[in-house]
Amino acid sequence: MNHTEQRGVRKLLAVFAHPDDETFICGGTLAKYAGEGTEITLVSATRGEMGRRMGNPPYLNRETIAAARERELREACRILGVRELKFLDIRDKTVEFIDEELLAGRVETWIREIDPDVILTFHEQWGGHPDHCAIGKATTAACRRAGLEERLFFISFGDMMERPELFGYTRTDVVKIDVSAQLELKLAAFRAHRCQSEIDEWVWLPDREAVARFGKYEYFIKAGQTGQVRPGVQRSF
Repeated sequence: MNHTEQRGVRKLLAVFAHPDDETFICGGTLAKYAGEGTEITLVSATRGEMGRRMGNPPYLNRETIAAARERELREACRILGVRELKFLDIRDKTVEFIDEELLAGRVETWIREIDPDVILTFHEQWGGHPDHCAIGKATTAACRRAGLEERLFFISFGDMMERPELFGYTRTDVVKIDVSAQLELKLAAFRAHRCQSEIDEWVWLPDREAVARFGKYEYFIKAGQTGQVRPGVQRSF
């Protein structure tokens, strides 16, 4: 009997850096698993208060943007089915300067409390933003400390993992999730992040046209892989 069967309800923990990371990168996957009954907890390191997008035309400023982005994130979570939202209350663009041991310890506390079946975060090398890489590194360390690295998966951007060998991985290192049935929910969550998405005209096209801009799959990298070559791509966590 596996871990999930013993307790009945699957749990997923996503640890990201900013409001909108959850939607823009893996909103379809979160909606898919929430719809199947998985209890999802999202941890956001910051409230995105240093973001450069202030609405279109701009209607926010440095004093008002954090509260606005938190409201938008809560609405996106409601749409995607995220059960609980937590913040680490770190200032945006400073995650990389937080003591690594302290940050990993804070994440480890959530991991041990929630005991998730799946943990999603950024890869410390492929995160693309210093905050992303730092929270990914801390979450990876936290998983190791908790002895749960086998439950850890790194997000990837777009369809970059259609060719995982370019990044030193094999196809069996990658989980490919079909989110074609969740694209309308993903679009609604994009629109919930209004101040960040208003500048992207395609998001506000008629639904059918906007949804067509999304890929039908989202990709995740299994942590701790050694690169054994075997045919096929995993389709679920």
